[in-house]
Amino acid sequence: MNIELTSRRRLCVAVAIALVAGATGYGIALLSTAEQTTEASGEPRKILYWYDPMVPGQHFDKPGKSPFMDMQLVPKYADEAAAEAGIRINPARTQNLGLRTVEARRGTLGSGLTATGTIDFNERDVAVVQARASGFVQRVYGRAPGDVIGSGAPLADLLIPEWAGAQAEFLAVRRTGDAALTRAARQRLALLGMPAGTIAAVERSGRPRNIITVSAPTGGVIKTLGVRAGMNVAAGQTLAEVNGLGTVWLNAAVPEAMAGQLRPGQSSSATLAAFPGERFSGRVAAILPAVQADSRTVTVRIELPNRGGRLRPGMFSTVSFGGGSRSALLVPSEALIRTGKRTLVMLALAGGRYQPAEVQAGAEAGGQTEILAGLSEGEKVVASGQFLIDSEASLSGVEARPIAGRAGTPASTRTAFYDATGRIETIGATTITFSHTPVPALGWPAMTMTFRLTDPRLARGFKVGDRVHFSFDQRPEGPTLRAMTREARQ
Repeated sequence: MNIELTSRRRLCVAVAIALVAGATGYGIALLSTAEQTTEASGEPRKILYWYDPMVPGQHFDKPGKSPFMDMQLVPKYADEAAAEAGIRINPARTQNLGLRTVEARRGTLGSGLTATGTIDFNERDVAVVQARASGFVQRVYGRAPGDVIGSGAPLADLLIPEWAGAQAEFLAVRRTGDAALTRAARQRLALLGMPAGTIAAVERSGRPRNIITVSAPTGGVIKTLGVRAGMNVAAGQTLAEVNGLGTVWLNAAVPEAMAGQLRPGQSSSATLAAFPGERFSGRVAAILPAVQADSRTVTVRIELPNRGGRLRPGMFSTVSFGGGSRSALLVPSEALIRTGKRTLVMLALAGGRYQPAEVQAGAEAGGQTEILAGLSEGEKVVASGQFLIDSEASLSGVEARPIAGRAGTPASTRTAFYDATGRIETIGATTITFSHTPVPALGWPAMTMTFRLTDPRLARGFKVGDRVHFSFDQRPEGPTLRAMTREARQ
């Protein structure tokens, strides 16, 4: 009995020791957790929100169990958010991911607009052949629609009885020797629609000409031919239509979004599969007012000279439109991430960090895209592999830098910078005036405007009349110049 009692006492003592040890460990753990939530100054760390690591985009204002997963919510501290600008990727992995970064650089942006089109007839160069009087077709000359004929080529012989009687009367009056009556009779022949050449032939021969040969007034291709041997024709009836081939139209289908870059008179060049290596130059004759509803394209009409009739309607062509080049902030087009609602680039930050940034994209040419706002010259962006980083940033809940923001700047003090090109009109001690191009990010049209010049050194070496590129910001006291460079000569 004593042995059994002693064993029981030993067991109770062991259980008590285990409970004390567990409580002590729990207290140490709580103390350790409390220490982790305090800064070196002894002040508690500020918690911004709680989140589920599996769904980082959803934030909660208090701790608890995640509604998505069977796990507790995790706090996000203010100092962690400040330290985690973007996401970090081990530099050793960047090569495996194929990441390539480039700097946003100022360069020359050409028009670079290309479109497809087809050759068509010049509808302004159409000649209509009609019967000037009622008659009968006595002979045709073997013509058919599609034939190419020269100017003056005969189409048909018409027998016109009315003209034969009028010519006989004219000859009879002429034999009387009365000049006034003769002039009146000749005028009657002209009013009947008789060509001057036919009247002259009647006067020379002294015999009526009741058979008239109808000829093409201009050279080209026969589009329609409505005359056959033996048929009757009425006055004013169309016998044929001849379309000239000296010039042709090239109708190019330009996407609606790019139609604003074109204007009448703009130069263009075309290449055709039928003539490899050869370019045909022309100018925009018209921009048609209607948009094709099925393809959302605008038809741009270009008039091309057709020496030798080589350009044939129906030929397919690729058209390049010329235009003045201009200075712009450029990044590779492949660096842009278009989500449908906004356009992003992936910034490459120091220390192997990356952060998405929202930008406003402008025109595109030669694989380069103009950046109107959201980037500064010299900032690095990811040109390849950015979609992998963007996916990781989305999973990590990393917010994109807004257009008005710049890396390393608190949200409350971010400054938006804008770019433009222009001509210096005046330079003062504290101001400078430009005749500048539009600023799309601000909705400004092209105009002459004065900017504050806080640092006179910015204008050193420049003179009135210089073409420059400049950057500025908007301040309560007015737009303020921040940088200026002389524009490269083209």
